[in-house]
This record gives sequence, structure tokens and C-alpha cells, in this order.
Amino acid sequence: MGVVRYRKLNQNSDESDVDDVDSASIASREDFIPAQFEKPPSKVPWKAIIYAVVLFVMGTVLLTLGCLIVTGHIDGVKYQDRFWPLILLGSIMFVPGSYHTYFAYKALRGDPDWDFDEFPDF
Repeated sequence: MGVVRYRKLNQNSDESDVDDVDSASIASREDFIPAQFEKPPSKVPWKAIIYAVVLFVMGTVLLTLGCLIVTGHIDGVKYQDRFWPLILLGSIMFVPGSYHTYFAYKALRGDPDWDFDEFPDF
């Protein structure tokens, strides 16, 4: 293993004894432009919004059909074996679709707590 050598740091507050610091690095710290800290407007992911709305609508339709079969408004004897898959798939589609549709609505309305930077982009 190599030998590590340490040296004591300068404790003086004199500016004249600055150790190995070039003046260019000090000057570059003061050249900040306020515009560089402004966040550029985020791009609206229309493809993801359309996907979220499709999930929301299809999930709502499947859940509604499953509930209508369970309640007997649609012939329950003929379609009895289909209501569980409709309810299960409808739930799987409805939950993320409703969340992302609400997210897109809030971000499009300009709510400061909602931004498209966290929205999934496809």
C-alpha cells in the first residue's frame, strides 16, 4: 500500500497567503447569471395523456359492465362467467387511468403543485 502524506492547512486569514488558488476560479464564481437558474417550461406529453384517458374510459366501461351483470341489469345467467374478469380488468385499468388523468388535468390547469416533469412520457 502507498504512503499517504498529509499537510496542515493554512490557518491565517490573510488574502496574500492564498495557497494554490488561481484568480480565474474566484472570478468565475461571481459570473452567475440569474437566467441560468430559471426552469424552462416543461413539454406537455400528449401521448401519455391520451393513454391515461383511454385507460380511464376503458376501465370505467369495464367496471360498469361488470357491475351491471352482477346487479342483474344485464342477463346474469348468460354472462355470469364474465363479470369477474370485467371487474378485475376494469379495476386494473381504472386506477392508474384515473390518477394520471387527474394529474394531467391539474398540470394543464397550471396548479403549482402539479408539473409535467414527474408525468410519465412515452
